[in-house]
Amino acid sequence: MALSISAVLLLLIVVVLLIRRSGLKTGHAVACTLLGFYLASSSWAPQITDLTNNVAGMISDIKF
Repeated sequence: MALSISAVLLLLIVVVLLIRRSGLKTGHAVACTLLGFYLASSSWAPQITDLTNNVAGMISDIKF
């Protein structure tokens, strides 16, 4: 649960910065959000979740 909350916050910050600084239109951000909701309820959701978890695991294994 902590991973999904932090990922949501990170993505929210990225979208807000894109809207404010890069001229991302609010309509585009809404369309991307709706796409995310539809993907979450699709048959691709388990593969997307596995990919996200694998990438997060690889990032956490990096030693600085």
